[in-house]
Amino acid sequence: MKIRVVLPAVAAVAALALTGCVNNSDSEGAGGGTKTPATSDIKADSAAVALLPKDIKDSGKLIIGTDASYPPNEYKDANGNPTGWNVTLADAIAAKLGLKPEWQVSKFDSIIPNINGGKFNMGSSSFTDTLERQKSVDFIDYYQAGTLWAAPKGKTVNPEDACGLKVSVQSGTVQDTDEMPARQKACKDAGKPEIQVLKFDGQEEATNAVVVGKADALSADSPVTLAAIKATGDSLQASGESFDNAPYGFVTAKDSELTKAVQAAVESLMKDGTYTKILTDAGVEAGAVKEAVINGGKS
Repeated sequence: MKIRVVLPAVAAVAALALTGCVNNSDSEGAGGGTKTPATSDIKADSAAVALLPKDIKDSGKLIIGTDASYPPNEYKDANGNPTGWNVTLADAIAAKLGLKPEWQVSKFDSIIPNINGGKFNMGSSSFTDTLERQKSVDFIDYYQAGTLWAAPKGKTVNPEDACGLKVSVQSGTVQDTDEMPARQKACKDAGKPEIQVLKFDGQEEATNAVVVGKADALSADSPVTLAAIKATGDSLQASGESFDNAPYGFVTAKDSELTKAVQAAVESLMKDGTYTKILTDAGVEAGAVKEAVINGGKS
């Protein structure tokens, strides 16, 4: 089981050693399917339900894959079940579709293969909608997030001048697959030492690497970095402003009927105010969007 929040310094190291914080299996199993208070009163939207593929509609459930290690978006509660505003929003989508959410906790980089393999119906794990990912799956965009760096309190780190530094990231994120390779190449082309990228299976571990001095900085999605700074008290500070804003998207199989059904469910949540309430309650409303675009990522 992963720790719920990032712990300061020595306590963090001890907690990580005791809990075995890395997802070592392809799928850790299902979380609860009980509706949260924020979604318990949501009524199914008949227009969205009508768009569902017959097999999913008949099953009565929406199987959702997530890597619950990215607070405050998605992480594990004290009982090991997925929680966070992204989980609440996906639960609300299931409610709009008249389905029961069935959560499957999995490694981040195995979620898309499991969708394409038919094991999961949808992915909800702070996926950045990119052109490369669009080649294999569809995205229903629902949020705008940027990348934000953080460093130890009192230490100045400039993401644009980070050659030779150690930077921690969560494996499989856009910071790992896109940002760091581009920055490493820029350093090499300039004749400077490359950034040393420290990759971790979970964001908690990536954050703790900075807290305990193993990394000079971390790079993550803006709401995640801000939550990490808050969770560590005075240990971390933001390094500059967020950049490279891009959409988060719920993931579905390429060209599937479910894509349109999920889009209709998200737009229904936007129309009745539930979407705004969920984001506002979590303090992440700054990234709200006005419509659920399919495959809106442009890079």
